[in-house]
Amino acid sequence: MLRNKWSPQQISGTLKSVFPHHPEFQVSHESVYKAIYAQPHGELRKELITCLRQGHTKRRPPSGGVDRCQQIPVLVSIHLRPPEVEERLLPGHWEGDLIKRAFNRSAVDTLVEQVSGLVFLAKMDGATATAAVQGFSSALNRVPLEMRQAFTYDQGRGLVRHAEITQKTGTAIYFADPHSPWQRAINKNTNGLLRQ
Repeated sequence: MLRNKWSPQQISGTLKSVFPHHPEFQVSHESVYKAIYAQPHGELRKELITCLRQGHTKRRPPSGGVDRCQQIPVLVSIHLRPPEVEERLLPGHWEGDLIKRAFNRSAVDTLVEQVSGLVFLAKMDGATATAAVQGFSSALNRVPLEMRQAFTYDQGRGLVRHAEITQKTGTAIYFADPHSPWQRAINKNTNGLLRQ
């Protein structure tokens, strides 16, 4: 599965669905990562690491980047989202991000609906706040109003004008904690698949 470029999460999920009553044939994604990085230096370790999407030679701790809380006006924390967003029972709750090519040659907004997995891509003319407003607004306005309940994003400067997106779409916008990609796990996984 690794040689076919499956992520450790995909491997873990597949084993659970194929062998639901045989826990001895199941493995967590963390165990897959640990098995890869626990290998002594050599050809097998190199081969397994190249099978991973990111191909990092060692697991990296979260980066100590800049906290942009003070740079985004009227930021509403992810912790204030209604509980139904976290439960993922009803559609209409989105996660978003920005994918940039090397040297910022081009950028694409990605939006993923949490329940259905519906993905929208919006090509942007640069990675500016103006382009983000246009890209996210046009993508969200492609679905009915009841399917635009909440939108969760990171604290990147691309959404510094988030109030305009709310005004144009009627969607409440929440911001994840700094350096917490797991709070938008569906979107991060989708972006990995798109890059692959």
